[in-house]
Amino acid sequence: MLIVRSLMFNVFFFCWTALSVIIMAILLPLRRAAMAQVVTFWAYVLSKVLKWVVGLTFEVRGRQNIVDGPAIYAAKHQSAWDTFIYFLILKDPSYVLKKELLSIPVWGWCAQKYGAVAVDRSGGGAALKRMVADVKDRLQRGMALVIFPEGTRTQPGARQPYHPGIAAVYGKTDVPIIPVALNSGLFWGRRSFAKRPGVITLEFLPAMEQGLRRREFMAELENRIELATDRLIDEAVSRDPRLVTTLAGHSTASRQA
Repeated sequence: MLIVRSLMFNVFFFCWTALSVIIMAILLPLRRAAMAQVVTFWAYVLSKVLKWVVGLTFEVRGRQNIVDGPAIYAAKHQSAWDTFIYFLILKDPSYVLKKELLSIPVWGWCAQKYGAVAVDRSGGGAALKRMVADVKDRLQRGMALVIFPEGTRTQPGARQPYHPGIAAVYGKTDVPIIPVALNSGLFWGRRSFAKRPGVITLEFLPAMEQGLRRREFMAELENRIELATDRLIDEAVSRDPRLVTTLAGHSTASRQA
């Protein structure tokens, strides 16, 4: 039954996304607000179908830490689920993403029109300055930015080095930097066909302090996100021990060692 439900959702996911991209492409000549409505509706429908077909829902903790205005959300990244859920939680959000993604036909044009910020990982200091400038532009428009400091999806229980781009943004802007932890990868894994029923937990943590040195900021950010993520993973596994098979190393002990 899990395979059948996953297949049904996966087919819907790709078909619905393709249709939404076509609609967004038609709206390219219009103002950004029209495209933003389509993006939000796309995410809303995906969330509802995921609940109806797979039985996978989500809960949000720490809503009091969400800022009503421009802010940067530094989030753990475990699943494709992470790439659309913030459209349903935050006010007018966009994402910092790999420059290569903007090369995708049609979708890349839509992402640029919407306000996505591209980062060229191989571009060195010049690319980093350009990213910071684009982030400032989006913040001045009143948008919220979601950035994944690891730069890629990570299997639950595993860690990737945090990239310095978030530190550059921290040092060059004065908006709140809010860490975000989650356990989405337990249910919708990285490159995983199967989508498991349950409740994904996403938690907004208190904003980072201002005035930290670069190395101190990076260490504190990673520590907050990883500790909170481990806690959310442990909670989910304690409710459903079968989820342990989705962890890196297949054991909580190996993650905590």
